Amino acid sequence: MTTAMDVLGPGHVAVVTGAASGIGLAAVRAFVRRGMSVVLADRDETTLALAMAEFAAAEASVLARPLDVADRAALETLRDEVMGRFGAVHLLMNNAGIQPGSALFSPVEDWERILAVNLWGIIHGTQVFVPAMLESGQPGLVINTGSKQGITTPPGDPAYNVSKAAVKTFTEALQHDLRGRDGCRISAHLLIPGFVFTRLTAKGRLDQPDGAWTPDQTVAFMLERLEDGDFYILCPDNDTPRVLDEKRMAWAMGDIIENRPPLSRWHPDHAEAFKNFLKKAPAAQ
Repeated sequence: MTTAMDVLGPGHVAVVTGAASGIGLAAVRAFVRRGMSVVLADRDETTLALAMAEFAAAEASVLARPLDVADRAALETLRDEVMGRFGAVHLLMNNAGIQPGSALFSPVEDWERILAVNLWGIIHGTQVFVPAMLESGQPGLVINTGSKQGITTPPGDPAYNVSKAAVKTFTEALQHDLRGRDGCRISAHLLIPGFVFTRLTAKGRLDQPDGAWTPDQTVAFMLERLEDGDFYILCPDNDTPRVLDEKRMAWAMGDIIENRPPLSRWHPDHAEAFKNFLKKAPAAQ
């Protein structure tokens, strides 16, 4: 069984998308501290250049490339360059994502763009890099960044919810496939951040809210859970402990089991029942 300790160390190579800021940049920092060679991919060239300034001392082992993860050909070019330069990829973190906001009847172009980055970016990244990782026979990790909104699907941003729900399903299928391959030393993991203060979530705010974690806290938690072999890396934050996440998720699944209306947590006829459920229902173990 592959463990994080088999991968997160000197001589190994990580590729991180959405790497110029937020969780992606925090992950890059953590991997560099562990002596890994790291490839940063991000479509924002200005932010990418600023991120690279942090790693001037490690210039030989840190590579930055501007690209859009929705562009499969760009990822294929990056794979070929990385394999040519470093010889292998041991960790793939499909982290790039956008959340511009959406409505059910938003222009189709808005939906297509969100799905192209949040879902197809992860599918492209996986299909482009993982076959080479498998062929190498070396230990490896694939980390896909999901969202709690892809599990409880709250009203208000359906395109984002759809994309992240699909990422969960895709990553579950990926891990099932990998664990069924004889001799496979690669495992997949779903990162489910809590409230993290990043450019994606700031929405114009300059000061970090009290309830939010920093990206570095999130990545530290991710690494801790990877070392224990967790597939679902469900992150808390300063507002939401794991027990509350568990109850919200259990209620969401209960809509099907109990034949309630969809999204009953926000349905006026079920609001009181949900409040009582939070007070009385035991947390999942």
